[in-house]
Amino acid sequence: MVSETITVQITDGLDTRPIALLVQLAGGFRSSIYLSAGHKQANAKSIMGMMALGLDNGEKVEISAEGPDEKEAVKAIREYLTRNR
Repeated sequence: MVSETITVQITDGLDTRPIALLVQLAGGFRSSIYLSAGHKQANAKSIMGMMALGLDNGEKVEISAEGPDEKEAVKAIREYLTRNR
């Protein structure tokens, strides 16, 4: 298992479209991927779970992945969530 804590840096916010793109990105990996913020955790491959997580710009989030491509998955999600737009 690989995990990393980052600060979300998406100035446009994480509304429906950016969340859908995040879920699509996560779905391209074979590993299980979860995001945790505060006391909430969501499967990064679930649109409903990610919407319920309600991530905001500047919020700290832990990305964790387990599986054959876990390192690549965490890196890709980190890069997506820390890209200022």
